[in-house]
Amino acid sequence: MPDYHDDLRLAHVLADAADAATMDRFKALDLKVETKPDMTPVSEADKAAEELIRSSLQRARPRDAILGEEYGIEGTGPRRWVIDPIDGTKNYVRGVPVWATLISLMEAGEGGYQPVVGVVSAPALGRRWWAAKGGGAYTGRSLTSATRLKVSQVSRMQDASFAYSSLTGWEEQGRLDGFMDLTRAVWRTRGYGDFWPYMMVAEGSVDISAEPELSLWDMAANAIIVTEAGGTFTGLDGTPGPHSGNAAASNGLLHDELLGYLNQRY
Repeated sequence: MPDYHDDLRLAHVLADAADAATMDRFKALDLKVETKPDMTPVSEADKAAEELIRSSLQRARPRDAILGEEYGIEGTGPRRWVIDPIDGTKNYVRGVPVWATLISLMEAGEGGYQPVVGVVSAPALGRRWWAAKGGGAYTGRSLTSATRLKVSQVSRMQDASFAYSSLTGWEEQGRLDGFMDLTRAVWRTRGYGDFWPYMMVAEGSVDISAEPELSLWDMAANAIIVTEAGGTFTGLDGTPGPHSGNAAASNGLLHDELLGYLNQRY
């Protein structure tokens, strides 16, 4: 199996630089915010963080392609870095600390590109999570000061904690009934939102999570961290990986039942 330690170390360096840039502008009174064509916000910090990561990658990995939320795809080849400079921009611009920079390396393989390295860094929470293919998933301050992640062993839906982002997407897709049935079946629900539910699935503090509409940069880093922690990450159609345009993550034991509710098979 390939050794991704150098790539993982680089991803941490990139996250350190992004953290410094985003924290410098977090809660700034003169922060500039624009609206993208899809009516979602983008701040000057989103753009600056992605530009910073891109320029560093162009120097360190000139042969690799880069896909980012703000500036699209650049380059070709079997290796592709996927970046969400600020996942949770709406939180960021309102001063809510639940946002993160997501950095993933994907490699071409069977079934298309698959994540092999992922880093999720949430500096306002003082948290970071990461994983490399075959190497497990971890959380901590650095590569040398880390705790290994492991999903929960909860096996009954009535004992499960379910984390989600919002209701609107489920309603727009006609999946609200199944979503509501799921909320009634579980022990606990919480709307933590964005990257955080997936990290909590990976560390075992939440058992299941799902979102109805996502982009690849929202999911690539989350997917490998969840799976390397022993969990399952698929689309709502059950396809493994981050390519379905939506996501379901679990400790593995509850995954079929989770998909059953969200596809209204129950």
